[in-house]
Amino acid sequence: MKISDFQTKDVINIVDGRKLGQISDLELDLRQGRIDSIVVPNYTKFFGLFGGGTEVVIPWRNIVKIGTDVVLVRLDDTKAYRQDDEQAAR
Repeated sequence: MKISDFQTKDVINIVDGRKLGQISDLELDLRQGRIDSIVVPNYTKFFGLFGGGTEVVIPWRNIVKIGTDVVLVRLDDTKAYRQDDEQAAR
């Protein structure tokens, strides 16, 4: 599967049925040659214009099913957010 194929799929949390968005990025483990997690932008404010740039990082182990149109994930902890400024500090 291509990365571009992933980016067209909607990500749905099966815990609450909420649509999280579409995959914007993948985090890779280059040593193992695997995908570590998927990254979904989180736009909680007015069309994302005034919101702080946060994103949801979903570990690969939380992916339940990859379908033709959607990726089903299990996120019990909604604190899976990462601020852009936290990324810059790393």
